[in-house]
Amino acid sequence: MKKNLIHLSFAFLLACNLSSCQQEKNGFSMEHPNDSVTIVHVNREAKYLILPIQESSREGKVKLDTGSPADMAMDIRLATDSIDYYVPFALPEGTKEAKIVINKVKSNAICWDNIQLADTFSTENTDYYRPIYHHTPLYGWMNDANGLVYKDGEYHLYFQYNPYGSMWGNMHWGHSVSRDLIHWDHLDPAIARDTLGHIFSGSTIVDHNNSAGYGKNALIAFYTSASDEHGQIQCMAYSNDNGRTYTKYENNPILTPFDGLKDFRDPKVFWYEPAKKWYMIVSADKEMRFYASDNMKDWTYLSSFGKGYGVQPNQFECPDFIQLPVDGNEQNKKWVMIVNINPGCLFGGSATEYFVGDFDGTTFTCDTKPEVTKWLDFGKDHYATVCFSNTGERVVAVPWMSNWQYANITPIRQYRGANALPRELSLYTKDGEIYMAANAVKETRDLRKETRTIGNISVAREHTISEVLAQNEGAFELEMDLTPGQAQTAGLELMNSKGERTKIYFDREQNRLVMDRTESGITDLGEPTEFNVHEKETDDHRKVLSVNYVNDFALGTWAPLNLCEGTTYHLNIFVDKCSVEIFVDNGRIAMTNLVFPTEVYNTLRFYSEGGNMQVNNLNIHRLGL
Repeated sequence: MKKNLIHLSFAFLLACNLSSCQQEKNGFSMEHPNDSVTIVHVNREAKYLILPIQESSREGKVKLDTGSPADMAMDIRLATDSIDYYVPFALPEGTKEAKIVINKVKSNAICWDNIQLADTFSTENTDYYRPIYHHTPLYGWMNDANGLVYKDGEYHLYFQYNPYGSMWGNMHWGHSVSRDLIHWDHLDPAIARDTLGHIFSGSTIVDHNNSAGYGKNALIAFYTSASDEHGQIQCMAYSNDNGRTYTKYENNPILTPFDGLKDFRDPKVFWYEPAKKWYMIVSADKEMRFYASDNMKDWTYLSSFGKGYGVQPNQFECPDFIQLPVDGNEQNKKWVMIVNINPGCLFGGSATEYFVGDFDGTTFTCDTKPEVTKWLDFGKDHYATVCFSNTGERVVAVPWMSNWQYANITPIRQYRGANALPRELSLYTKDGEIYMAANAVKETRDLRKETRTIGNISVAREHTISEVLAQNEGAFELEMDLTPGQAQTAGLELMNSKGERTKIYFDREQNRLVMDRTESGITDLGEPTEFNVHEKETDDHRKVLSVNYVNDFALGTWAPLNLCEGTTYHLNIFVDKCSVEIFVDNGRIAMTNLVFPTEVYNTLRFYSEGGNMQVNNLNIHRLGL
């Protein structure tokens, strides 16, 4: 909403000191020592200073000034000529006075007329596309899940969080907890950005043996502090209140790159029983590095893996390292390294690949050649996938549901970023190869509030179902067994009355499952914020990086059907306000994509070309919390 700027009268200008003009407001005053510095003096007790945000503005520096060297300025896009939304800036508890220093924001910005004090901040949903049953922050920006840990009946989901706007910045560890992986309680951020840098991704463990010395069963968090001044360094913090608050280790950092590497982040720590030591795997540019420790404070380098492996070019990020039985055989286990890469996605941008192999306590040996790529998900919006620790034999992973190509510009304002459904991981063999399945956790069945059983349908050309979806709120699950038969193309469309549609179909000629979102609703998201990098050869045979700016949203993603057995496929298709997730044959194929229909999908159309398609055991579940 545009607002005319208030011009100061000549008399008011004369009353102002040339170096500082002070404005009195209810409970606080503002002075402008110069055109780009503002000091806010709070003189009554309040919980928040409510700040107006404009996403197209440049970042200002907002600091609660207590006089301590630990005071940290946050990067906040304060409104200059229009307001998109508001965010709360927490004030010290139990005091009537506070000083906030704001730099790099002009003195005539519209924000100064709209800042206010408050004891509450409404998080009531204002976004049409906020999911109904997927985890999102109440407000602000979220990307990678990190620090996932299970303890005392609670699943702790920490995540990369900006509480001061719905674009990337000011990395904290946000925090939500759940007892069933479906219903989430939102808590205060657990670890805040500090003078060592942004709090990047990492992991959390339960210290059963008091290895770190902070108490038996303390939660120990490991994270990357990232800044231009200090680089990317590994740090730790501990919690004795079940993860609600953390105390940072006084001698951070605990690990720095031995070769001055710039990209060195996302520590995943796990207990390695054969050596009776703690191990850490860290992403180090285009490889992963292993370290070992007795006390989690002093780390010894062991080995590295990954340079030249998988899709190229890439940037390794957010590792995980897990051991799983093959085909359910506990006597035959394999290690799996999960690697999140950006760029490198089969369809552009960021994605998750994995490597299966053996680990001898020092070195990981992959079963496949370097050029072999195995994808954990075949959609475009599945990234930063990591697993909960301390869950016993069960391995549950949580992805971030977006893509770095357009994550900052999705048509959402109050919040940005959602987690895809939690997935249970397992290994299976197919044609002599070992693959990892990722299936929606069994707890998702508790989302089913109402079920309409359709039964069996034979489709010669098309069959449309509308009445059972007519009153839905945009959250449902389709469950069926689908046999394409001799049809060249066989599948379904999720449609609305505006003609917007997401197509899901089997392409028998290419032997692929395809999800096509080219007509799914809003597909032009604006200017991209990230890019794909391709290697090309110049005339003198030098290899250079060619940067192509892209925003590949309007496309179809596909998965190879040879990962499945037989000619009938069991499908679970989860639809929420802004996403479609497909799981085929218990997760042998998983495919996750964002969609932005301008009204909910309310019609289901089956179609078949070149032969009959059979749909059996069709159930439509209305989903909700």
